[in-house]
Amino acid sequence: MDPSAPRKAADPKDLERLHTVQRRVVSALIITTLIHLTVGLILAADAVSDDRLDAQLALILLGAAFHVLGIAAVRAINRTSLMTWWMLTGLIPVAAGVWWVILR
Repeated sequence: MDPSAPRKAADPKDLERLHTVQRRVVSALIITTLIHLTVGLILAADAVSDDRLDAQLALILLGAAFHVLGIAAVRAINRTSLMTWWMLTGLIPVAAGVWWVILR
């Protein structure tokens, strides 16, 4: 490092591209984590005794809630509207969980 030759200031366009990449990486990590968490909670509901239907449903609904919160977090990070049809994908873990745990 040469004190007589300081670094030049970063270009605003380069900084914006960096922030875009950072938001996409964090979004991918959130989506991956929420999928694993949701599937894990559904599998945990499957491990609960069959006479505890309330606990099974609670775990399935908790998985769906985390799924919806993860979608909302990704939308917030990317500065888009939280109200979107993607929120309806929270019904997928409910349907899959009820089928896997209760109806199977």
